[in-house]
Amino acid sequence: MQLVKILFQKSCNPVHLFCIPFWRLFPSACYSTCKVLQAAPTNSRMHKLGTLFLFLSLATPLPAQTKTLLNLDKTGVAIQGYDPVAFFTNNKPVKGKPEFSARQDGALYYFGSIEHRDLFKSDPAKYEPVFGGYCAYGVSKGKLVEIDVDAFQIVNGRLLLQYSKGVRDDFNKDTKGNLAKAEANWPGLVEKKGK
Repeated sequence: MQLVKILFQKSCNPVHLFCIPFWRLFPSACYSTCKVLQAAPTNSRMHKLGTLFLFLSLATPLPAQTKTLLNLDKTGVAIQGYDPVAFFTNNKPVKGKPEFSARQDGALYYFGSIEHRDLFKSDPAKYEPVFGGYCAYGVSKGKLVEIDVDAFQIVNGRLLLQYSKGVRDDFNKDTKGNLAKAEANWPGLVEKKGK
């Protein structure tokens, strides 16, 4: 603190602003280099600028790195290569084609047509499967389980995938409750098993 007080005095040389980040490591060097000199008219501006720079560098948070958890095959393809838009528009799974593909959040999606690809690109969050494409009922139980694309369902405008049609029936015995459990469990699974 004493060094900071010295640096803010009008008689301190502005060149010594470099001492601020290092004064805890090398206090004697910083104290000894600060001499009483006749202040130039720009010294107070230099002090203010140095203080502003120091404040901004300490106050700026580092960007947080977020984890993701996606049910992908070995080549990075999502939903076993099925068209995510077709679940909504055709109300059934439709195998996508590699020539109509789009990458979103680390997953590669295939589409049955260029129109479906363009729909997806315009609003990916609308068409992406929830819970990273894992079985929604499994997530409600705190587990990551593979899916059967024929056991899909649209709930509240979101694509849910299930392990099987029987599991989908079990999930639907309490859709609202199971969905709430899955949403509560998902962040922990991402934190624990995500990359």
